[in-house]
Amino acid sequence: MEINWILIGIVAVVVIVLIIFTTKKNQKEKKKMTDLFNNDFKKQDEDEPNPDNNAGER
Repeated sequence: MEINWILIGIVAVVVIVLIIFTTKKNQKEKKKMTDLFNNDFKKQDEDEPNPDNNAGER
């Protein structure tokens, strides 16, 4: 029984390309999520009292 090195080589190249593609896609999604989480915050309404500013006042 002979090992078919050409077939093994093709499969190895496909697996390497798939890993690289998945890694690149993951990095893009990670950047999008990081930007979303850094820029998506709720501003505090002006009507709500800030406990830090009203520490001694009642």
